[in-house]
Amino acid sequence: MSARRLPHRFTVAQYDRMIDVGILKEDDRVELIRGEIVAKTPIGDPHVACVDRLTRIFVRATSDDVVVSIQNPVRLADSEPEPDVVLKKSRGKPNPAEVLLIIEVADDSLEYDREVKVPLYAENGIGEYWIVNLNDKCVEVYRQPRPDGTYADVLTVRSGDSIDAVALPGLAISVADVLPR
Repeated sequence: MSARRLPHRFTVAQYDRMIDVGILKEDDRVELIRGEIVAKTPIGDPHVACVDRLTRIFVRATSDDVVVSIQNPVRLADSEPEPDVVLKKSRGKPNPAEVLLIIEVADDSLEYDREVKVPLYAENGIGEYWIVNLNDKCVEVYRQPRPDGTYADVLTVRSGDSIDAVALPGLAISVADVLPR
């Protein structure tokens, strides 16, 4: 009879310690998801262009009390994902209460962002999550998180439409301005 092998689960504190002592480096393409260290997918040119567009849009449109954070960690209960864009209230690694909006840009990672990150963000009370779906040229908007890992309000917006972030009243963003040309 062979022993069943289970992956070792890390706490957020253990993961942060691995970074602090140099086991994991700042430029390693990994993130902590549900206690497991997971490799992130490579970033292609359309992905980079979209993140650059989002950065420019949000830096220009938000006030000094909103921090636009690019590919930096968010501290959740058992995870430390590194979303493409986070709008937050504080400096440093935010907790869910400090997050205004999380955005993932997806092409190869689309299934993962839907199947893993949607429930993860909903369970942790992230109020609004967008997936910029480069494959289908749209933005999937998830709002009103539920403890069961779903969102009560889900909509898809396309080029020609605009999106407003709930936590940033009065800010309407054109989907065409977000998607790479």
